[in-house]
Order: sequence, then C-alpha cells, then structure tokens
Amino acid sequence: MDYKPKSPDEVRRNMSAIRSTGGKTEVALRSILHRCGLRFRKNYTKLPGRPDIVFTRARVAVFIDGDYWHGRVLRERGPEALEQRMKTANSTYWITKFTKRVERDDHVTATLQEDGWTVVRLWESEVRAELENAARRIERAVRRATGSA
Repeated sequence: MDYKPKSPDEVRRNMSAIRSTGGKTEVALRSILHRCGLRFRKNYTKLPGRPDIVFTRARVAVFIDGDYWHGRVLRERGPEALEQRMKTANSTYWITKFTKRVERDDHVTATLQEDGWTVVRLWESEVRAELENAARRIERAVRRATGSA
C-alpha cells in the first residue's frame, strides 16, 4: 500500500479537532478532585507551561500529558523506537518536534520546581485507566504542600 500524504486542508481539519484543554480525562479528574474538597484553577496562564490544574495556595502544578503529543514513546524507549513508529515521509521533522517538546516539558518542570512549586506530571492514558489513583496522588501532593497530610 502506497503512502499518500494528506492535503493541507485535511491536516488543518484534523489538527483543529484536537483539544488542548477540557478533554474527558481532564474533566473527570477535576470532578473527583472537587468532590475531595480541593479547589483549584484550570489552565493557569500565569505559570510557565500553563498547567492543566493548579493549586495556588499549595503551590502544586498538575500536567496531564497526552501520551502521543508529549512523547511517551520517546521518553520510555528512546528516539529509535519513535523513529520506528513514524510512518511518515517527514519523520525527521516530527522526531525533532517531539524531542523539543520533551525538552520544553523538562525545562518547565525544572523552572517551576526552582520557584518552589511541586510539579505532578501524569500520562493521560494512566489517568484514564486509574482515575482514582491519579486523584489520590494529586491530593497527597496538595495535602503535603499545605501541611495537612
């Protein structure tokens, strides 16, 4: 089977359908956290990286990273594994893009930690599979940061 690249309009349509905030997983997690009595801000633009959930008083920033867009394969199995998974004519472009995004995520985490924030990074697939565990992990971080653990 021959690879036929998508037209720019097709790519634009696909990309515009991908949500950056408010996905089902994120909403479900926020709902549990709210039921636990935790109050937070969503998509807090005053911090680097715009965390998905922020507990300002506790100084806890939560990122729910999409497995694909935030390079889980690259992080866990390295660039060779990512290269094998890329079935596109411009795989070099995409590998570079994912590598830069992983580096940016690491930089954001380090910057926040240097400023005294606790950073919790979760893979979206893990949150989806174990929603309660993810909520407990976040709750523990918030309680520990506020001294109420």
